Amino acid sequence: MIEIENLSKTFTLHNQGGAIIRVMEGANLSVRPGECVALTGASGSGKSTLMRLVYGNYLAAQGTIRVGGVDVANAAPREILALRRDTLGYVSQFLRVVPRVSTLDVVAEPLRRLGVNGADAHGRATWLLTRLNIPEPLWALSPTTFSGGEQQRVNIARGFAHPYPALLLDEPTASLDADNRAVVLDLILEAKARGAALVGIFHDAEIRDRVCDRAVDVTAFSPGHAA
Repeated sequence: MIEIENLSKTFTLHNQGGAIIRVMEGANLSVRPGECVALTGASGSGKSTLMRLVYGNYLAAQGTIRVGGVDVANAAPREILALRRDTLGYVSQFLRVVPRVSTLDVVAEPLRRLGVNGADAHGRATWLLTRLNIPEPLWALSPTTFSGGEQQRVNIARGFAHPYPALLLDEPTASLDADNRAVVLDLILEAKARGAALVGIFHDAEIRDRVCDRAVDVTAFSPGHAA
């Protein structure tokens, strides 16, 4: 479902005389349907960079990133937008939404983009918000007013609203209490059971061991290591 081959990434520091920083080289990774792969490595080793490359937020310097048959590294913007709508979900650490949009509509948005009618989309959103213990009086409010933990749960609900065939998870349980962590772990296991391919960053080793089939140390993709 996700296939990365010979992937490299550089950053150009335009305010530093055009200096080029090589941050990743020769990365290879394959994730099958129903598999969850953890990205590990020290802070700054490239875990988030790799996730952003897969999602199309960063341009690759070299290599291919195939998600559901689409080469993200070489795809046109419209192809990447279609991939994100239909196939590839992303639960980031931060909730980014349009202010004044209700929490219920924020969670339902991925389904509405797919043409799901309002009642069905809101029904799915209601189920997820209830499961993630967001109080019903908050559903009509913008999540920009919520606490960090509440915002993270809204972010997770939106990420799981549509059954994406591939899903990226960037520390999905970082701001959560034990009860809500357990709910998120169940959602991840259910996604695996329906055949989703997942890539995640989980700094909590216990959580990583519960949901991930294997771990990949991205330090192996650093230029110094490759040399």
